[in-house]
Amino acid sequence: MATTPALHDALLDFTSRENWDKFFALRGDGDSFEWYAEWPQIKAPLLSLLLGEEGTEILVPGCGSSSLSEQLYDLGFRRITNVDFSRIIVADMLRRHARVRPQMRWRVMDMTNMQFPDGSFDFILDKGGLDALMEPEVGTKLGMKYLDEAKRVLKSGGKFACFTLAESHVLDLLLSEFRFGWDMTIQAIASEPSSKSAFQTFMLVMVKGKMGVVHTIKSLVDQSAEYCNMQQANAVIHALQNENKIRESHNSGVDILFSLRDLQLGAIGDLKVIVPGRRRQLILGEQGSSLYCYKAVLMDAKNQNETFVYHCGVFIVPKARAQEWLFASEEGQWLVVESAKAARLIMVFLDSRHASADIDVVKKDLSPLVMDLEPEYPEETDPMPFMMASDGVKQRDILQEVTSEITGPMVVEDVLYENVDGDQSCMSEKMFRRLIFKRSSGLVQSEALLIRESPSDETDSKTKNSSASSKKKSQKKGLTGSKDSLRVDHSYLGSSYHSSIICGLSLVASALSAAASSGERVSTTIVGLGAGSLPMFLHGCLPHLNIEVVELDPMMEEVATKYFGFSMDEQLKVHLGDGIKFIEENAHSEPNGKDSDAVRILIVDVDSSDLSSGLSCPPANFVEDAFLMSAKKFLSAGGLLIINLVARSSAVREMVISRLKAVFENLYSLQLEEDVNEVLFASPSKRYLEIDHLDEAATKLKAMLKFLVDVESDMKNLQRLQ
Repeated sequence: MATTPALHDALLDFTSRENWDKFFALRGDGDSFEWYAEWPQIKAPLLSLLLGEEGTEILVPGCGSSSLSEQLYDLGFRRITNVDFSRIIVADMLRRHARVRPQMRWRVMDMTNMQFPDGSFDFILDKGGLDALMEPEVGTKLGMKYLDEAKRVLKSGGKFACFTLAESHVLDLLLSEFRFGWDMTIQAIASEPSSKSAFQTFMLVMVKGKMGVVHTIKSLVDQSAEYCNMQQANAVIHALQNENKIRESHNSGVDILFSLRDLQLGAIGDLKVIVPGRRRQLILGEQGSSLYCYKAVLMDAKNQNETFVYHCGVFIVPKARAQEWLFASEEGQWLVVESAKAARLIMVFLDSRHASADIDVVKKDLSPLVMDLEPEYPEETDPMPFMMASDGVKQRDILQEVTSEITGPMVVEDVLYENVDGDQSCMSEKMFRRLIFKRSSGLVQSEALLIRESPSDETDSKTKNSSASSKKKSQKKGLTGSKDSLRVDHSYLGSSYHSSIICGLSLVASALSAAASSGERVSTTIVGLGAGSLPMFLHGCLPHLNIEVVELDPMMEEVATKYFGFSMDEQLKVHLGDGIKFIEENAHSEPNGKDSDAVRILIVDVDSSDLSSGLSCPPANFVEDAFLMSAKKFLSAGGLLIINLVARSSAVREMVISRLKAVFENLYSLQLEEDVNEVLFASPSKRYLEIDHLDEAATKLKAMLKFLVDVESDMKNLQRLQ
């Protein structure tokens, strides 16, 4: 039914009670109104769900002035409760139906906060209610509240039928919110022959089942059928295919990394109940709900007959100790659970983003996130305790604090760890130099291993630069003696994602080998200098690379040179400027300034100062279509784009993946188990890729490397993103 301009203006916001009151007042009483899906089209599929169940308790949330309830009532379904938050429409519907349909019930009620006991209804019938709540500007908050309420008031075995236009943001919410413990089917509603509607209506039916069970979706939407909007139908079919892949992965037995919302939805069963020996990995926090994201493991003690000090506790593991056997292995983690004397332990692993964050801020940030993970203990009134392993830093020496107009405040410090990878024998000998960005809540941007120079190295150094020698005499002694005898070891990679970047070069190992054999230089561009660790490692590890680093902040070059041993030569240069403009301006240039068959490599390793986009790395404009198209042209006929990705939410990650897929024919991912980083590898063609022989390619790359890197182990985790 068409609306007048005045009615249209009244509903600029579908979530506003006042706007709906105004809309119904302007329409007047006594007339039904359907936004879409008229009774003749939905009668058959709806009655097939209700066949022989005339005594069913039916709830119609957001009923409006639809004739749907009266049609069902007249067919014998008497126990129908209609709710709407507009007093005007409820009063009108009561006047229209009180005498002729006396058993029908009407309530003025907000469907996101319904005053019904749990399990009150056998059947919930939503026709456009969820769609109205899901205004793009509002986000998913109201939709999630409504679905939580609908699931609460529905009986076990009950059905929730939702008529919707299945716009992507609405369908995504339905698929994820009914993923665990619900049996779902979907079908398209036939259009009237005379209808010229631009949109296709769909009916999704969710049956409330056993918590934690995952069913694949049964779809009656056929790609070969004719719909009034084929683009809309194809989008639904594609979304269902992706969702079923996710559901199949949950049933495959692999160790899934859950979100907190997954657990709240019952992904691992009832969180209020302890299940002895249960262990699940999850991510806590996301953009808008917390300051940080955290990787965590939920563990229920194997022997629940023990005497516990705590019914539930949180154990924080600092980054410096995350790789120790005690915390990194499942066997070690169970020992921690046992020693913590907790019936349930939530182990939270800090990473580079939390390195210099105040621990009290971290605890405050975690507190609301872990509340939903607490099991039910009626007699327990004490707050959940926080326990913590030592941060592993035995001693800290701040060398320099500087502030850049571009990067903001930075700290260069030397730290001595209490433990390094569990090796107690060499503890006192290992010192690290760290570069910290304070703008990102103390992000450790780079970490380099310091080693002692041999006497001959020191003599050579003094001979080369006697003026530097006199300056050194005035420098103070550091953590373990004079800093004169220490230098950065450029054969060491402090960041595990840097190792993944190196390992991913296996994808183009044959092209790298061919270039090395022919004496050809391989053009390698790195956007983001940091402390210079990655370019210096690559320079020494693969000497035939011609490396150009693009860095926006001149102070970064100064810090890298002064404190981290970064140096330039003919094969390693720095271009100061904007990385996006550099790639755009050089998109059509030939590698090494001449025609060449050599592979070309582009690495984007930049952190973001603006976390509002949900991306910690890289900045949002590095994953926009314009830059990705420039990168594709920059790589010309082939080559490899490598991106260090840290996304604060799965939705943002999926957006990035989707954009990369749209531009690049080939896309691979290395997800780091112990960190939040994910390294993406994209190529515009298969010209240089070793897709079918990755094991051989990894061996080939390892043979080329001058420094030791565990290529084979990382490459086992490489996944192609379809």
